[in-house]
Amino acid sequence: MKDCKVEALIYYSKLTLDSEHIVKKSKEEIQQKLDEYMANGYRLVSTTSTNFGTALYVYLFFEKDV
Repeated sequence: MKDCKVEALIYYSKLTLDSEHIVKKSKEEIQQKLDEYMANGYRLVSTTSTNFGTALYVYLFFEKDV
């Protein structure tokens, strides 16, 4: 049997000349979530993302054997 978890992260676009501002902001937070789940025995099995308006939604799917 597997224990599955999903983590949803939201990032908002802003007016800036830096076209990579979401990448820069999200990279550290996503890495923290990966480290947190890995420390608890989970592994990343899938990811997806979508946008709505000025928001970017990133979904991380984890699982571990129980």
